[in-house]
Amino acid sequence: MSKLVTIYGGSGFVGRYIARRMAKQGWRVRVAVRRPNEAIFVKPYGVVGQVEPILCNIRDDASVAAAMAGADAVINCVGILAEAGKNKFDTVQAEGAERVARLAAAEGVSRLVQLSAIGANAESDSEYARTKALGEAGVLKHMPDAMILRPSIVFGAEDGFFNRFAGMARFGPVLPVVGADTLFQPVYVDDVAQAAVQGATGKAAGGVYELGGPDVSTFRELMGQMLGVIRRRRLVLNIPFCAASIMGFVFDMIHTVSFGLIPAQITRDQVRNLRNDNVVSEGAKGLADLGIKATALEAVLPDYLWRFRPSGQYDAIKESAVKMRAQE
Repeated sequence: MSKLVTIYGGSGFVGRYIARRMAKQGWRVRVAVRRPNEAIFVKPYGVVGQVEPILCNIRDDASVAAAMAGADAVINCVGILAEAGKNKFDTVQAEGAERVARLAAAEGVSRLVQLSAIGANAESDSEYARTKALGEAGVLKHMPDAMILRPSIVFGAEDGFFNRFAGMARFGPVLPVVGADTLFQPVYVDDVAQAAVQGATGKAAGGVYELGGPDVSTFRELMGQMLGVIRRRRLVLNIPFCAASIMGFVFDMIHTVSFGLIPAQITRDQVRNLRNDNVVSEGAKGLADLGIKATALEAVLPDYLWRFRPSGQYDAIKESAVKMRAQE
């Protein structure tokens, strides 16, 4: 019988790419998610019955243990960018990660991959970064040979970064950003998936790997590149951190008093994160150590941001027509 991998958060942005790659390698894939009825799109990644979404609550021991029963490898992709309801940074990213590792060790799982983030720091004033670091420590406590992946900002067709700002660029002449001079090293989602698969299949050794793309750019430069792809001219306006912190406080309050019905556009914790550069540390192991060639941003962005152009898929045709008229 083929081997089995359990992917917690396997229907998320990164998780679905990992699930697809594991299925292509012949593994049976168990996608453990909160809402399996919303994750049925993962089933066609393999043959009938090869990829199955199941119900799992990362905050519950019995639920996590049931999801990994009989698994040969475990990959944890669960993470949150903002707290909502019972899903707090501590319970999901710190306690949840340690729970997966503790139960995996008890189950006798041979390999575990933990998806963390560049900037994970137990001393950080950001709850996101602090709990990512605590999650890593909890994983290594129970499974010292685990693979820890720390990607920079991840881009791809379903990302919540370039898609979000490209959508914002359709309205008004100004594109506001927080931390315009903060450095990022965007990494392609499928490159991250390749790294995770190598760890799960035993083709790569455990340890901490920081994953970044071939280029380092400021937030402002990334927005300029995105605007070039969608062929829109906008003023990229930097919002000072002090003003952004106030905005984050207001949005947090609105989110709280609305009982979570109104999502915060930016939180105070996200502002704290944006104060720090998000790039691979000097001397850290990365994609090159795994034999993976990093995919450049310009090779992928046009493939999924074309829909934000003024005329969408017909924009190139209109440009061609204009050039032809000019030559007449």
